[in-house]
Amino acid sequence: MSAIFGAPTAEPQHYDAILLASFGGPEGQEDVIPFLRNVTRGRGIPDERLEEVSHHYRANGGISPINAQNRALKAALEVELAARNINLPVLWGNRNWNPYIPEVLQSAYDAGHRRLLMLTTSAYSCYSSCRQYREDIGMALTETGLDGKLAVDKIRQYFDHPGFVEPFIEGTAASLAQVRADLAAAGTPDAPVHILFATHSIPMRDAEAAGSSEYELREFAEGSAYVAQHLANAEAIMARVDPGQDWSLVYQSRSGAPHVPWLEPDINDAINELAANGTKGVVVVPLGFVSDHMEVLWDLDTEARETSRELGLAFDRAPTPSTHRKFVTGLVDLICERTVENNVAERPAMTKLGPWYDVCNTGCCANFRGEKPAIAEVGRTVGVVSAGSGSRP
Repeated sequence: MSAIFGAPTAEPQHYDAILLASFGGPEGQEDVIPFLRNVTRGRGIPDERLEEVSHHYRANGGISPINAQNRALKAALEVELAARNINLPVLWGNRNWNPYIPEVLQSAYDAGHRRLLMLTTSAYSCYSSCRQYREDIGMALTETGLDGKLAVDKIRQYFDHPGFVEPFIEGTAASLAQVRADLAAAGTPDAPVHILFATHSIPMRDAEAAGSSEYELREFAEGSAYVAQHLANAEAIMARVDPGQDWSLVYQSRSGAPHVPWLEPDINDAINELAANGTKGVVVVPLGFVSDHMEVLWDLDTEARETSRELGLAFDRAPTPSTHRKFVTGLVDLICERTVENNVAERPAMTKLGPWYDVCNTGCCANFRGEKPAIAEVGRTVGVVSAGSGSRP
């Protein structure tokens, strides 16, 4: 287990319930534009532009798979908790679609719950993966009048927890074997293969601010905790799968104004360059994603696969953790790190960057769009007195 850097580790608490918090997605054609309005609220994007980008959802009947996946994950967590005799109900709330987080918090309070532990479906450190969830809870507590009445804590970012990484090790090995088998069947068993670890691109400014409260303690690869966490995970995976195999980190799902710099290279650009340099097969590992939601189905299974097909490359996409047994048990272990009952004192991590901390320092993963109240932050008491009283090492 690596040393814990940065902000404090929280003291175990007695919790009433678990809050599974996620992004949310439309569940029918009529939901697509209202959903996209929620996602882009405050940016002044007209419906005409939203309609242009809605075809990803409309091509799938207007249904994002993320809600069904969250229902499956919620059910799997409930089974694992029951198997361990942990009496914590699992609530589910979304940032951008039903069930909305403020309504879930109000229902939780009305049901008699007074302290929740939030588990998010985002594993890495950056504004949209961590701070925005903490802000959504902070704002919801304020808007509902539950600030000071309902406490909400958050488990640590779990990018390098074995429960998240081990399924990728299995999936990467299986996909690599599949591509090699396909090339052998085509009569080119020794043809070059490349593994592309794919994650969501974010603006460079957000990437540089990710994990910013740690910068006084250590340096991150490429100046970003978000990038460094993905690189460290990929290295850990390849050390187990095939240390000599070529791989790289690529990005997908870019949006926003063209003049704003985002993390690169784009996965399709990378595939084109690999093909030009003689690569004959690619394995795509959706390292930045917990489940097969729309960015995986469209950007990887549709666009990246089509790019590879047009270039004559063998292609296989590794699965996301989803409801993999190791992922579900790992999430419950993360929950138990924070509970008095069934406490798990060990905090495993598969890279030197972790285990990540429970409570963020003020300003970590800064919001350049305007400061908002956020939970699980040193110096903040929105909804909950800041968890943990430890000091920086």
